[in-house]
Amino acid sequence: MGLLTNIVNGLSLGSVYAIIALGYTMVYGIAKMLNFAHGDVIMVGAYVCFCAMSYLGLPPLVGVLLAIVACTVLGIVVEKLAYKPLRNAPSLDVLITAIGVSYFLENAALLIWKSDPKTFPNIVDLPSVVLFDGQLTISAVTIVTILCCVVIAVGLTTFVNKTRMGKAMRACSEDRGAATLMGINVNSTISLTFAIGSGLAAIAGVLMCSAYPTLVPTTGLMPGLKAFVAAVVGGIGSIPGAFIGGIVLGIIEIFAKAYIGTQLADAVVFAVLIVVLLIKPSGILGKTIREKV
Repeated sequence: MGLLTNIVNGLSLGSVYAIIALGYTMVYGIAKMLNFAHGDVIMVGAYVCFCAMSYLGLPPLVGVLLAIVACTVLGIVVEKLAYKPLRNAPSLDVLITAIGVSYFLENAALLIWKSDPKTFPNIVDLPSVVLFDGQLTISAVTIVTILCCVVIAVGLTTFVNKTRMGKAMRACSEDRGAATLMGINVNSTISLTFAIGSGLAAIAGVLMCSAYPTLVPTTGLMPGLKAFVAAVVGGIGSIPGAFIGGIVLGIIEIFAKAYIGTQLADAVVFAVLIVVLLIKPSGILGKTIREKV
């Protein structure tokens, strides 16, 4: 039962990483930018939901919706102010800007909500599932997290492959210049991508804080980095790859905590990144792109 418990916990944690990684991979796949402030958007979404439920007394569903709206608007604003002027800038400039936005969001949260930890309220008021005569108990939050991850991954894949806007996103990913000549509004497409990624970050933040109910201004920092690792492991730019990478990384982290030690679990996660970059730099489902020079 210990093995099954670890697998279930790994699927739950991996589902959170996968949802965050989907935001990373969409932004990189279309805008070719690594938005390292993505982890702090998670924190903002969690704080918005916390304030809606704890201070305003709103129902959990309304709190989650407010978090999604707030993070979606935040993603669009950040893209317009911080990233759009750097659309054709070197990658290093974009990276430095992303780190700056990350620190700005963390310190803004520190000023608004202070540094004392907040206890996140339970958003899933459902009974746990008990299996094998009580030997295995799966919490409702775990089930909801896994289901949300699967639904989001399938929905995003369908959206990108089947809808008109999804085709515009794929066109921008292939060649922005050609997409512009075909009448596609590249700026609006990239803004929509940031909006979707930030909305997903809000969902991930709420689910993560429901499972681990401690909220501080740096809550999203480490999960954001690990989700980036998940995106790279799965193949950054690939939606199915982000899903697989998140699940794999979550299971690896839980087993590392169980059999190696909590203090070394993070080291194991980042060691996985190094191994993947050495063996298959494009990731599990990533494609190697050859450039003619």
